[in-house]
Amino acid sequence: MTSRLDRLVQQLDDASDDLSYDARAELIGIGSDAIPAIIEGFPSLDGFGQLTAIEVFEEVGDPLCGPALIGLLNSDNTTVREWAASALATLRIDGATVPLRRAHRACLQAATPPDWSEPVRIRWALAELGARTPVVPPLTARLRATVSADAPGWPSAHFAEVIDDLANHAQVILYSMFWRVEAGGTYYVSHTTPDWGLDWAMDWPRLVEEARTCTLLEAAEAPVGDDIFVDPVWIDRNDLDPEMW
Repeated sequence: MTSRLDRLVQQLDDASDDLSYDARAELIGIGSDAIPAIIEGFPSLDGFGQLTAIEVFEEVGDPLCGPALIGLLNSDNTTVREWAASALATLRIDGATVPLRRAHRACLQAATPPDWSEPVRIRWALAELGARTPVVPPLTARLRATVSADAPGWPSAHFAEVIDDLANHAQVILYSMFWRVEAGGTYYVSHTTPDWGLDWAMDWPRLVEEARTCTLLEAAEAPVGDDIFVDPVWIDRNDLDPEMW
């Protein structure tokens, strides 16, 4: 069994001829018994193999993988760090909060733009684990979709109201995603967005107003419908304060 597991772990690196996908499926089928072998084989895997291993960890759901995921927060691969952060939150790994705080502080010290995927996922993970409380103004909270558990975010018809409410409470909107909910499924909706980006050298009040202006322009062209929902991502000034982490 050990040699078979070792072979499957090494195949996680091989994307040719679906070998990696097949190994992933087989390891998931083996379940918790495969986790020690994956952990042991981690040092020999490249970024692709490690990302696939993280998928196995999430599917199996065994907390034994916690220390390995925490260790991946120090990876040289940005995507590996991002996926590890998400998995730590999804699996509710004990002891993950402090390493995630360090990872967020490392992003701040490296001046990683706050709207890049790594800091976004780390902040999400901290919120999921109860270590970060996003600011949700009362109106924004009331407008959130409640029609279905499958409805992500807010009804698109209320997007402009949400934008103004967040800006009025000194929140900076980073970007937004749109989703269509139909026939029991949730589907990403692409749309044309104005070409804009925030200058993080600006002071916070100017960032708030710049984000408000640009996002309202986006809202004017955004898809609208009873089955369309918008999921904006925003941050508070404290999210960029290293002392908070």
